[in-house]
Formats: sequence, structure tokens, C-alpha cells
Amino acid sequence: MLSDFSVISHVAAALTFGMLAVLVVTRYTRRDIDRALFLAAIVTTLWSTALIVQSFWGFPSFFIRYLLELLRYSAWILLLFAMLRNSFRQGSLTGQLKKILGVSTVVLLVLLVGFGMLEYVFGLSILSGKTRLLGQIALSLLGLSLVEQIWRNSPGFGRSSMKYLCIGVATLFAFDFFMYADALLFGQVSDSFWNARGFVNALLVPLFAINVINTRKQPVDFQLSRSAVFHAGTLVFAGGYLLCLAVGGYYVRVLGGDWGDALQVLFFTISLAFLATLVLSRRIRAKLMVRISKNFFDYKYDYREEWLKMTRELANLSDDPPLPERVTRILAGLVESNSGAIWLKDDRGSFTLKASVNTPIGKYTDIESNSDLVRLFNHRDWIVNLQEYRADPVAYDLLEIPEAIANIPDAWLVIPLYLDNELYGIAMVGAPYAQVELNWENFDLVKVVARQTCNLLAQADAQHRLSRAMQFEAVSKASAFMIHDLKTVISQLSLLVKNAPKHRHNPAFIDDMIDTTDHAVRKMSNLVGHMRRPSPEDEGEQEPLDLTSLVVSLLEHYSLTPPRPRLEGKTPQAVVLADEEQLRSVLGHLIQNAKDATPPEGEITLSLKIARGNVVLFIHDSGCGMTEEFINCQLFKPFESTKGLTGMGIGAFQAREYVQKLGGSIDVTSEPGVGSCFSVRIPLAEAQTKPAPQSQVLTETMPVPPRKNAN
Repeated sequence: MLSDFSVISHVAAALTFGMLAVLVVTRYTRRDIDRALFLAAIVTTLWSTALIVQSFWGFPSFFIRYLLELLRYSAWILLLFAMLRNSFRQGSLTGQLKKILGVSTVVLLVLLVGFGMLEYVFGLSILSGKTRLLGQIALSLLGLSLVEQIWRNSPGFGRSSMKYLCIGVATLFAFDFFMYADALLFGQVSDSFWNARGFVNALLVPLFAINVINTRKQPVDFQLSRSAVFHAGTLVFAGGYLLCLAVGGYYVRVLGGDWGDALQVLFFTISLAFLATLVLSRRIRAKLMVRISKNFFDYKYDYREEWLKMTRELANLSDDPPLPERVTRILAGLVESNSGAIWLKDDRGSFTLKASVNTPIGKYTDIESNSDLVRLFNHRDWIVNLQEYRADPVAYDLLEIPEAIANIPDAWLVIPLYLDNELYGIAMVGAPYAQVELNWENFDLVKVVARQTCNLLAQADAQHRLSRAMQFEAVSKASAFMIHDLKTVISQLSLLVKNAPKHRHNPAFIDDMIDTTDHAVRKMSNLVGHMRRPSPEDEGEQEPLDLTSLVVSLLEHYSLTPPRPRLEGKTPQAVVLADEEQLRSVLGHLIQNAKDATPPEGEITLSLKIARGNVVLFIHDSGCGMTEEFINCQLFKPFESTKGLTGMGIGAFQAREYVQKLGGSIDVTSEPGVGSCFSVRIPLAEAQTKPAPQSQVLTETMPVPPRKNAN
């Protein structure tokens, strides 16, 4: 009996699926897909075990095996629905199509199982053999349809996480479809298909195991060049592979003896599944493209294709995705990568993170203007290879990499972006998926593209600044009308004061005076509410100012109505250089914003801390909070207001601009539904007036930091 190929085939299926079930249940059962795969592995193990037992001892009966067959289909279709649910959750598959597929599958399974139970329990033979075969074929087609819908409607990045699972399940249903279609055509199940069926199921288990183990390892999308050579080579390879497959199948059938037909079916099925795996493998495609570039072309790049691709990317005038993100993708694609980040120079000379693509970003994202990396780029147009740097830091004169880049685990290349001969930005490219050997051609192309894209980034920034200046000009023009109204109010009040000595005892004059004053108060209140605008021409003089006393007076002023802010902790003596009125306006605006965002029963707390020559004021509220997107894109952007007509959207912008002029900064952390915390850092007066050490002055004036100890 052990010489029976069918028994050996199904023993292999039972053992492999049993091991798959053990692997899943001991390590991976968090997701619905993992639990559904475990159920499918258990049911398939029971199904193959029943066929083995039937071969040895003649039981279970046909109907038990038929019901196990349907149960096996149900388990695999349940797995597909778990995958389909994941696709539907991403919004890629319409609910109507999902409902049609689900109802059709459930109805077909219920009918087949119900008629089978009636025949087994009551002996009612309702379905004929051909009808059962049609039901099996229909289930196979539904399974293939579900796989097709899952694959076609999944995003490109999500396909990689289910690639092997889709290949395995599709092969399983496709094999059953051909087997039952052949049986319907010839009136019986072919021995070749039946004997090879267990081995086909068993050899698909590695695909399921690989998918389970690598389920949380996301692959990298590539921007592949020279597509014509690649696709032509793929077609030639596929044609040669199928030709060899046909020859091999012929000899397997001839030399296989009694097992020839079954071995031929097994050989064809596994070979086609292997071919599909090769075609869909991103790793193999990436390595093939690198090999094609090395061996079949004089240059590594098709410069015409690269230039046209970059032109198409940059010709898009929309802001979706933003221009810095598109520039990052272009630079990364030149070296077969799909991750990176870009920093651009801000008004203070530091470099601020503008975009990141498939890259984890740490807490500290700014690159200071006096860092070693910036000094190097100011003197040399070099591309820093961080892999070479980590292997031999001496080759880069012990260059100190900024924390914003050093904390990125897969950082690879650091590229300077120049506007004319001045450093305008810094780009970082992540490590590629396949090993890429860089030479002069790579670096030259990257430098040329970096300069071209830098010009566009600078042009976009200039356009943004011009637009902002035009908006401020519009505000100035609108203020002219407000000033006209203020002059009218002043004239009315001046007239009242002038006539008061003559008519102070006239009741009619008193009534008119009250009405006029009330009208003036209301008019000025409305104007003040709309006239929050920066006044750069009148910055005021900076004088020593006790920040602690100023904060205490602000608390008294804003404690008249709930929620009432309170001061926590110790109140250190903090003297800063600032204009009292402007600093009062800035801090008052932040406190008022906290009150506006916090319900009356909420809390607003202030605290002062001294650290490294700076005083930091923390304003924490338990209000509605803000999203990270709002903080990054709208909070400090002028003319972006969430208060409708009651605000012009320049208060937060004006506050940050003035604090930065004092040499400080404003940082914000917030979470929707929890609250917000504004951290206002201002240098202490003694720290600003204290002269810098002579060694520090010498260091800052040198273009490159000394590498040797002084004598």
C-alpha cells in the first residue's frame, strides 16, 4: 500500500500542512488572516488524513470524504475573505462587489453541504455526479475570482505582503479546476490528477510559510529604468523556460512508468508556480536590472529616459504630492532606492526637514548651520556615502554626522543641493533593496539632477514668499479703511470732549453722548478684533524685562473668566531682553488661544524653567488639541485661521516671528482630544550679553574645524 503514489502524495500533504498549522498557532495568530490560514491548514490536514485512512482501511465513506472536501473549500475561501476584508478596509474594493462574491460563495457552499447531508442522513439522492462536479468547478472559479479581486484591488505596496499567499491559493484552486473539468469531460477523475494532488498541495506549503514568516517585512518599490530591455529579456526567458518545461514534461512522462502521467502533471504545476514566483519577485527584478545595466550598456543610465522621467515628475504644477517629496523620490530613484528625506535652509540659516519618503524620522529633525556636515558642503561638492563613513570615519576627517541623519537606520547617501554656489538644501537617500555599486557616473548624474531640482525648489520658495508679501500688502490696504473708521470715531469723541463744558448740564446732550460713546466702543471693539497684524517697521526697543513678573500680570488679566490659568512650580528670576508691549502681546495671544481651545471646566497651567542660558515658558492646556498635520502645515502659516471672521490667521505666525527675532523658538506638541503644550524658549539677558570664549570665536570663524590638537 505504501507503494501507491496517491498514498505517498497525501501523506506528504498531511505532514506539511500539519507542520504549517503548528508554525502558525505557535507564533502568528494576531491577524484574522493568520487565524484563517491556521484553520485552512488544520482542515486540509484532516482531509488528506481521511484519504490516507480510506486507502488503508476503506473508511470513512464517500459522503464523509465529500463533506470534508467541501469543508476544505470553505476553509480556503474563508481565508480569501479575510484577505478581501483587508483590501476592503483600505477602500480599494467596492462593497457591492464584495457582497455579490460573498453571497454567491455562501449560497453555493450551503446548497452543496445541505444536499450532501440529506443524502448521507436520509438517503435522498438529489445531486448527480455531474452536478457535484459542476459544484466543485464553480467553487474553484469563485476562489480564483476572489484571488483576482484581492490582487487587482490591492495597492502596489500591499501586494508584496500577500504575494506568496495569493500564488499558493490560486495554484490550489486552479489545479482543482483543471482536475474537475477533466473529470466532467471524460466522466471520471483522472488518476494522474488525483495521485499528484497531494504533492501539489504539499509543495505549496513553503509559499504559505514564507508569507507567514515575512508578513511584517515590507519590500521596497523600485523605479526601474531601461524597461524595454527588461521586458524583452523577460519574454525571452519565459519563452525558453516554457520550451524547456515542455521537453522536461515529455521525458518525465516517458521515463516515469506507471507514475508518468501523475509526475507530468506534478512537474507542470510546480514549474508554472515557480515561474509565477520569479516573475512577481521584486528582488529578482531589481538584481536583473542591475545586471542588465552592467553587461549590456556602455553607460549605466539611459540619460534620455532619465531626463524625460524627471521632466514629467517636475512638470506637475499641483501640490499633490508636494514638490520636496517629488524631488526626494527622483534622487532616490537614480540609485535604485525608494526612501529618503530632504532638508532646506530656513530664514535662520539652519536646515529644516521638508519631506520624508518611507523613512522613519526621529524627534530632532533640524540640521544646525554650524554643523560639520554643513561646513563640509560649503567648501566641497561631495556626496557622503554613510556606509563608507561607518566603515572608515577617518576617510571623512572624522566628520560628525548631524543627529537628524545619524538616527535614521537605513541612511545611505547624503547629497548637497546648491543654488548657484551656495548650499541651499541637503538630501538623504536610503539604502537600496539590491546592492548597487556606485561610480563616477552615478555621482555625476546625482549632482546634475540635484542642481536642477534645487533651482525648482528655490523658485517655489520664492513664489511662496512673494505670495505671502502680496497677502500682507492686501492686509495693509484693508487697514487703510479701518484707519479711516478710527479717525471717524476719534473725531466723534473729540467733538464730545470739546462740547462737554458747555452742555454738561443738558440731559439731551448727556443722552447723545452715551449713545455716541456706546457706538464708538462697539466700533472700536470690532476693529480691534480684526486688526491683528504684524508691524515690522515698529519693533520697539529691547530692554531688560522680568519675564516672571510679566507672566504673573498676564495670569491676573486672563483669570477673570474660566478656564482660569494658573502658575505651577517654582518661579525663578528670569530677565530677558525684549520689548514689553510686544512680548506681552505674544504671550497673551498664546494664553488666549489656550483659553479658546479649552472648555470652562478644563485646565490651563503655566510653568517657567531655566536651562542652559535660556528660560522656557510652558503653556499647557487640556483643550481640543491639534493634529500633527495642522501643526506642520497650518498653525504658523499666515492667513490660515480656524476662527472664521474673528481672526486673520496671523497671530501664531507673528508670535513665532517675534520670538525668533529674540533668538528663541516656539515648539508645539499636541494630541487631538488630549490637549496642547506650547514651549516658548527665550535667551536670558545675561547669556546674550556674556562674551563668547576666544576659542569658540576662533572655531566659528574657521571654515573647517581643526582635526589635530593644538600645541
